[in-house]
Amino acid sequence: MLSFLPAPLRGVLAGLMLALNTLAHCGPLFAVALLKLLLPIPAIQRLLRYVMHGIGESWISVNKFWMNLVYPTRWDVQGMEGLDMRHSYLVTSNHQSWVDILALQYLLNRRMPLLKFFLKQELIWVPVIGLCWWALEFPFMKRYSKEYLAKYPEKRGQDLATTRKACERYKTNPVSVFNFLEGTRFTPSKHQQQNSPFQHLLKPKAGGIAFVLDAMGEQLHALVNVTIHYPQGRPSFWDLLSGQVKSVVVRFEKMAIPTSFIGKNYDQDDAYRLEFQQWVNQLWEQKDAQLEALKQQFPST
Repeated sequence: MLSFLPAPLRGVLAGLMLALNTLAHCGPLFAVALLKLLLPIPAIQRLLRYVMHGIGESWISVNKFWMNLVYPTRWDVQGMEGLDMRHSYLVTSNHQSWVDILALQYLLNRRMPLLKFFLKQELIWVPVIGLCWWALEFPFMKRYSKEYLAKYPEKRGQDLATTRKACERYKTNPVSVFNFLEGTRFTPSKHQQQNSPFQHLLKPKAGGIAFVLDAMGEQLHALVNVTIHYPQGRPSFWDLLSGQVKSVVVRFEKMAIPTSFIGKNYDQDDAYRLEFQQWVNQLWEQKDAQLEALKQQFPST
């Protein structure tokens, strides 16, 4: 354990371990990804995807090692029963910090298929890790402003096309498709700017997971609804590296996806779109109440 060291030194050491871990895994990952490009044979590509997922899981395992090394974070976790590696899942969560992603990977690694996050197009240019996300077939979404779409209406629907293209690749192997419904990290300023009706959440954006259901509905085994609470407040990525995330509370809920949603078209069916948005809002109302209850149960220390 490195908890006896000063926090800045722990942060530097953890950052170094993260960088070395990423560099050590990206070489094999890129080699397998190149092989997959050169061998467009479905059976071989399916096998190579398993290999690539194994490399990703190994990277996460090493991250778990240094996370445990810098500080023994207290994890209060419930609801992970029933998850497995054999099925595909749709996963969503509230979003407060970059720590959310590593926390979810920490808990879910090898308990369910590798999480595939929807990422902003710009993130593909992040050195090394951007190419890793590309090699692992994470979907990159290019977001357009309303003003841009008004000027270039032909760009409408491209997110749906990107989602469908990504999900087509996911049909050969079990996968966990992850989407932050809020679309961005919660901050008080964003909350105020949105005039969000929720106390602890931003407004949910239903389109992302609706498009996944459109493309993969019958393949998805369940929705995994995750709620994350940090009793000490929203941590920064540096807080994680330097071992200052003392405790994390996570609640998982495995939910059946309504059969009435399967085979529908969110983009073209107005009645279905309204029904789906109402369902998502109900999920968010329950999550907001759960966060308030967790805040009372695990007060700031």
